[in-house]
Amino acid sequence: MRQLSESSITDAVLDRFAACDDPRFKTIMTALVRHMHDFVREVGLTEAEWMAGIQFLTATGQTCTDKRQEFILLSDTLGVSMLVDAINNRKPTGALESAVQGPYYWEGAPERPLGSNLAEGVKGEPAFYSGRVLTLDGAPVADALLDVWSGDGEGNYDMQLPGQTEMLARGKLRTDAEGRYRFRSIRPASYPVPTDGPVGMMLNRMGRHPYRPGHIHMIVSAPGFQTVTTQLFVSGDAYLDSDAVFGVKESLIIDFQRHEPGIAPTGEAMAVPFHTVEHDFVLCPVMEPALQD
Repeated sequence: MRQLSESSITDAVLDRFAACDDPRFKTIMTALVRHMHDFVREVGLTEAEWMAGIQFLTATGQTCTDKRQEFILLSDTLGVSMLVDAINNRKPTGALESAVQGPYYWEGAPERPLGSNLAEGVKGEPAFYSGRVLTLDGAPVADALLDVWSGDGEGNYDMQLPGQTEMLARGKLRTDAEGRYRFRSIRPASYPVPTDGPVGMMLNRMGRHPYRPGHIHMIVSAPGFQTVTTQLFVSGDAYLDSDAVFGVKESLIIDFQRHEPGIAPTGEAMAVPFHTVEHDFVLCPVMEPALQD
């Protein structure tokens, strides 16, 4: 076929996958081409708009660095990241729900003893976190690992701070024999996603704000159980219903109880107001593959 029209070109492109020997790749690319062509026809894309889209994607790639992933931010703000997360992390009622990892995870946080202060010297209101890691039946999960990270009380992560080379507000802890965990950090604050790049320009043209509600990140894992990457959100935050990356789930909204200066749960005297947070994490077992006859 040498003479292709706007109605026949899609089938011509799809025919070129006939020799593809990777069934999953063929399925994905076939659907991508079909939907992309339908999109172009539906909106009547002009040549100028097509070029603007090319330039936008080019700028998105050029903005990426070893500490910033603009394509992940694009995926997050368009709801694609949470859609992929939802499809791949279906859980029974009561189990810990997942949330996107986000762009600020830093591999290799140190393991700390239970009760440690993970945010020593970090700006923000002190918060004491505690709870249990449990099975679906309510049994404690001993030696479960919590990999924790958050921004400071102004919403800045360590890797965003100029000249900051050491980890801040990060650490790993293991549950005790009764499945209990406890640590000190800060009450997370809402903050804007980066707006100085192409994604920020897109949000502005959409008439959208760039803010995320205050949250703390955790990866909860234990042998024999499904690993869950999640976030805990501060109840009452102004952006819970309009999270820029669509990450909020009702079960992950947590009360932060505020206390006047006094004795903290650790027994230490606090000269400033502080918060306490208690939340349990319920893990699902790893599903064993079905036996073959």
